[in-house]
Amino acid sequence: MARFEHTVTVAALDRNWFEEAAGHVVDLFDASREQDGAILLPDGRPIHGLRLLKGRHLQSGAQYGESPEEEKDEDGSSEAVVLREWRPSRTVEVESLMTEEAMSLRVGVRVREPRTPKALEVSLDGHNPEGGSLYRFSGRAKVDLHAWWAALDRPSSAPPAARAPVIGKAVHRLGKARLTVTQRPAEDSTWRVTVVLSVRGRWLLRPVAAVGLFFARRPIERGFREGVDSAAEEWAEMLAELPSLHGEALRAEIAYALTEPPEPPKPVESREPLPKVL
Repeated sequence: MARFEHTVTVAALDRNWFEEAAGHVVDLFDASREQDGAILLPDGRPIHGLRLLKGRHLQSGAQYGESPEEEKDEDGSSEAVVLREWRPSRTVEVESLMTEEAMSLRVGVRVREPRTPKALEVSLDGHNPEGGSLYRFSGRAKVDLHAWWAALDRPSSAPPAARAPVIGKAVHRLGKARLTVTQRPAEDSTWRVTVVLSVRGRWLLRPVAAVGLFFARRPIERGFREGVDSAAEEWAEMLAELPSLHGEALRAEIAYALTEPPEPPKPVESREPLPKVL
């Protein structure tokens, strides 16, 4: 088995803001209605890029997407989201079905107490319809948000909790992987986040995997560290774009984001090199 560990410092997300924003999102969807396939917010504005394709709105089995099910992209790919459960005070569960020429992917997301989220569970199953067992993989992850926030209330000198608040597992015919994320408060309202990845072979392939990991350990470890650092940078960019609003102003901003198409990325302008300063 190979084990990799990396710690980064990231900006903290305000818990009160996060739970308030989650509550507004759930309330807006819960008060929405369907009209000719379009999903309308309480004020009548349609949610951009979301249409009801099958079933009844906010009922188990309802299927959503951007276009009718029979229409597919030029490359033959399709995507639809199926609502498995809608109980805003207890559980919301959705399942995304994505199909491409060489891959079929099923992603499930389950949120417990979504108005003030307590836990998030994600499942992933993929396979190549024309391939064998080597083209199959699965993964499961759980984010215990209650434990995450509780850990941040502990003194920075306290030992980490016995169980990580974020645990992920992936399985393939050739091996297994386990990922954990733990955190503790740091100075200047930041978090010290530690990510640990464990990889091992399965069954008779364990000796072969051990040899491969021995020779490939350094590039794998380098890639792992770079991946964690990149995720930390993306986290910082996301936090910088979040509105620092509360109450009705935050609700209005979320409604605007749901109904307006995202702005296209601005082209990078070529600039003359700056003159050197002697």
